[in-house]
Amino acid sequence: MRDLLSRMTLEEKASQINNTSPAIDRLKIPAYNWWNEALHGVARAGLATSFPQPIGLAATFNDSAIYKMGVIISDEARAKYQQFVREGKHDLYEGLTFYSPNINIFRDPRWGRGHETYGEDPYLTGTMGVAFVKGMQGDDPNYFKTICTAKHFAVHSGPEPTRHVFDAEPSKEDLWETYLPAFKMLAQQGKVYSFMCAYNKLYGEPCCSNPFLLSDILRKQWGFKGFIATDCGAVYDMFVLQHTAKDSVEGMAKAIRAGVDNHCLGYVSAVIPAIQKGLLKESELDTAVARCLRARFKLGMFDSDKTNPYASIPYSVVNNKAHQQYALELARQSIVLLKNKNNILPLSKNIKIIAVIGPNADDAEVPLGNYNGEPAHVVTVLEGIKNVLGAQAKVVYQKGCYVIDTANYNRETDFKPAITAAAGADAIVFVGGISPRLEGEQLGVNIAGFNGGDKTDLELPAVQTALLKELKKMGKPIIMVLMNGSALSINWENENIDAIVEGWYGGEAAGQAIADVLFGNYDPSGRLPVTFYKSINDIPAFDDYSMKGKTYRYCDKPVLYPFGYGLSYTKFKYSNLKLSSPILDDQLKLSVIVTNTGGGDGDEVLQLYIHQEGQRAIKELKSYQRVHIKNGESKRVTFILKRDDLLHYNAEKNGLAVLPGKVTLMIGASSKDIKLGSYFLIKKK
Repeated sequence: MRDLLSRMTLEEKASQINNTSPAIDRLKIPAYNWWNEALHGVARAGLATSFPQPIGLAATFNDSAIYKMGVIISDEARAKYQQFVREGKHDLYEGLTFYSPNINIFRDPRWGRGHETYGEDPYLTGTMGVAFVKGMQGDDPNYFKTICTAKHFAVHSGPEPTRHVFDAEPSKEDLWETYLPAFKMLAQQGKVYSFMCAYNKLYGEPCCSNPFLLSDILRKQWGFKGFIATDCGAVYDMFVLQHTAKDSVEGMAKAIRAGVDNHCLGYVSAVIPAIQKGLLKESELDTAVARCLRARFKLGMFDSDKTNPYASIPYSVVNNKAHQQYALELARQSIVLLKNKNNILPLSKNIKIIAVIGPNADDAEVPLGNYNGEPAHVVTVLEGIKNVLGAQAKVVYQKGCYVIDTANYNRETDFKPAITAAAGADAIVFVGGISPRLEGEQLGVNIAGFNGGDKTDLELPAVQTALLKELKKMGKPIIMVLMNGSALSINWENENIDAIVEGWYGGEAAGQAIADVLFGNYDPSGRLPVTFYKSINDIPAFDDYSMKGKTYRYCDKPVLYPFGYGLSYTKFKYSNLKLSSPILDDQLKLSVIVTNTGGGDGDEVLQLYIHQEGQRAIKELKSYQRVHIKNGESKRVTFILKRDDLLHYNAEKNGLAVLPGKVTLMIGASSKDIKLGSYFLIKKK
């Protein structure tokens, strides 16, 4: 690599730091485009398996399953890449460097991109992200299978309309305890080989020209050795919108000097002028180019395919039956049962007539979320229900309404087909929620409830509640299925609907998974990775980056459904909590017995929380385990807490440290449903 760098001209070196790196034929460097996407499957490049959107993946509370998904996605990524190379293609969405995962903290339910993340908790986000990266990057000692880019480093979670200009100024405590931990975990535990810096400013300096973030923390403190990429067009923001650089020349120089190596939609033509003006040293450019070249070497791009274990993965793996089946399994695991009055679920498969109503019931686009590939087939909820029931039941369907209706709908005429369809049914399944066409990245949407991709309130769109109220008058059992990427304040629905199922944007098999849960083929076992608040008035302003009053860790108001919550068709009893010691030295071992006392087999998600005396967080998730337990069976589940798991902000150090004190230990089925507790002491070392 050093030899190759030494033979490159200044112009050639400058050309290699953009996301579009042209070929240098004389040095046998092939063209390459660094920009690719794999948020929940290989995206934007045709056929690929589509897994649940990450917010749904987080609801599985199953990091080992996310690792397996990463292996599958990277298999498909390698197979597609090798095919592109055989066809002589080196374009956008055809490479091996993926701008995934998004590990920003979903601190506010209004953020439109929240469904791209693993939720509101730093620990859950970190463990999910680490698992994804390990599955994607592979375990070969010589080659990366793919390279992941953890984004958006570091304090970034809306609002979308101002993401290019806002200045995040969290307290140092919030910075170190909420916004940075997942990134640190991916750098040190996941060994992620790339980071993407965010558009916005942090403490007055754009993240992509911020040496505090990119050099001091990422490289010096955390020991990161890979390359840093800008979010796409970040340098443009510096001189056009943020006014921290006077032009592209100064912007590129500031970014490279701060630690950026690869520029998505950057300004290659500005690099040499920056050197000529003394704003940038050629040696600083060399460092960036070397990091980019090293990544390509580690991906095997300059070696024979015979030496690379990943080059022989056949194209036939792409969206094959095994991958489709695993997409179904993860979709099942992601589903959260929010309400089940009088155990109305599961529905009997002997039902005679069932009415399927709602805007998302037969929509094949909504389950795919965003940043998605194109699976061979998407199973809608309507299709899934028909698959489960077969010819033995009559399934009647009416859309009933759109996700949101900005016109003046007429309940007598517009709702009439749905009311008529439901009239003769034994039960009604209403499939509503939101849509990735309304909540997402910088969308051109400005209508009631939505602005620029963000939500402006937390209610279910009014037209859906209005239709539900009409259906409620019929006196029939109603099951509401939500397909959405963010928390909703469904207060009326919670009080009046018999059963509520959270299905997220569940990927290509979403409809089948939901139907399997509705009719008892699968016991619901997903848990909420976000808090469902009762009202938007219960949380501080969206643009306030203080964590005070937000998420289960800091909100002390009553909520609709707490973080970690989810019902099952069976019941579990916790008993016999044991600690290896009352004092945490290097580590503490604890265990609990869980017994399935209900009527069927199922998965329980045990959650371990702590509260350290003197710390601001009400509770902090520190471990979790998803355990399958048969009916009547008991299992002892063991957790290990390490000293470094209990870091908190220390003002003297201006960073994280283990602080002595009393720690309350809580094990339960959600952040509110604590089954057993104890405490231990951390002594000063």
